[in-house]
Amino acid sequence: MIILYILIGILAGVFGGFLGLGGGVIIIPALIYFFKFSQHQAQGTAIATLLPPIGLLAAFKYYKSGNVNIPIAIFIALGFFIGGYIGASLANKIPEEKLRFCFALLLLALSLHLLFKK
Repeated sequence: MIILYILIGILAGVFGGFLGLGGGVIIIPALIYFFKFSQHQAQGTAIATLLPPIGLLAAFKYYKSGNVNIPIAIFIALGFFIGGYIGASLANKIPEEKLRFCFALLLLALSLHLLFKK
């Protein structure tokens, strides 16, 4: 299971470095759909992966409410760290227009999924 959490972090890191997104678009849905986290737990854990110092106070607030899984947040952060480097390396090799297209296509796919999923 730890490997899966690290893979989520790597995927989020790759998309973070490649398209400038990660936590809200990758980690939160993955924790909800694949690991059955509640929305609050997914958001709290995703924010905790960005520590420090990004989101420190928000993560602390979620933590005080019992909505942060610290061990999982650490594993995802490790993967995110590695994946961010990989994604940034890929993005720097792709022309701006293609990178913009990839970003828009991902957002469109996620938007359509959210709009039409029952």
